[in-house]
Amino acid sequence: MSAQMPESNSSGNLTPAVTEAGAALPGYLVVLLSVLMVTLVVVVVAGNALVIMAFIVDKTLRTQSNYFFLNLAISDFLVGAFCIPVYIPYNLTGRWMLGKGLCKVWLVMDYLLCTASVFNIVLISYDRFLSVTRAVKYRAQRNMTRRAVLKMVAVWVLAFLIYGPAIIFWEEIFGQSIVSPHECYAEFYHTWYFLLCASTFEFFTPFVSVAFFNLSIYLNIHRRNKNGGACAEDDTKTQRNSKKSCDGGAWSVFFVKTRKVSSSEPTAISAVIEDDDVLLCGEPNTSQIFTQREKCSPNRRNSRMFSADSLRLGAWS
Repeated sequence: MSAQMPESNSSGNLTPAVTEAGAALPGYLVVLLSVLMVTLVVVVVAGNALVIMAFIVDKTLRTQSNYFFLNLAISDFLVGAFCIPVYIPYNLTGRWMLGKGLCKVWLVMDYLLCTASVFNIVLISYDRFLSVTRAVKYRAQRNMTRRAVLKMVAVWVLAFLIYGPAIIFWEEIFGQSIVSPHECYAEFYHTWYFLLCASTFEFFTPFVSVAFFNLSIYLNIHRRNKNGGACAEDDTKTQRNSKKSCDGGAWSVFFVKTRKVSSSEPTAISAVIEDDDVLLCGEPNTSQIFTQREKCSPNRRNSRMFSADSLRLGAWS
């Protein structure tokens, strides 16, 4: 049983590198690789299926940011449900036995889904960047799912345009195919200038974008924490200074109580000023209470009471 030794390619997808002579794999290694790949398929499919089901069942999860996680889960789910299972026998045997038409379908799906996953990660990082740097505007628009859906569609369209047309029409443009009937890989696999341009859009640009967004988030949060610490120190100093200034003063309560002396006399007003050591008494429902802070010197801390019962306001009727 012969198999091609897989190598990493620029697109990061499952398409194996092409070698002229395949190397035979021992039986135990074939079994081990089969078990590992099947386990990988089960984990990927089950994990992403749970994410999709949670989004469908729980309506509270349908926020703008969670739509992007749903998009990522869909792309990864399809990788585990279609791309990896088709790749397993091809990787173990080194021969493509499903025909040329299905080969192109698998290549389109493989490149499309892997590229869409990368773009979804960029989109999630950009969404987190907006939520931190433009928090007020983001909160006002976080329930606007229409924009989220448009961004999701844009991710799939851009992911398809990078590799899809080249996979489908490369053979028609150049008039011949360099892929043998028992192999399945993209026609442009050995065209370095195309791979360089495609890798720039698929790998280098997303890498720089994600690094920029996450670094900006970190710096913004760090600056907020620093400013918050400075404000906390200022508040502490203000409280200490206020406490020191209160050492020479006392809280006083000034309340004016109206009472009726007689039916023929106008209303009299009793003005009482007491320190905070004196409890408020009387009838609070018929009194107007005003609180003020009185700066008192140390020799005036004793309780004092001024009576102004003789004070009359208004004109005699």
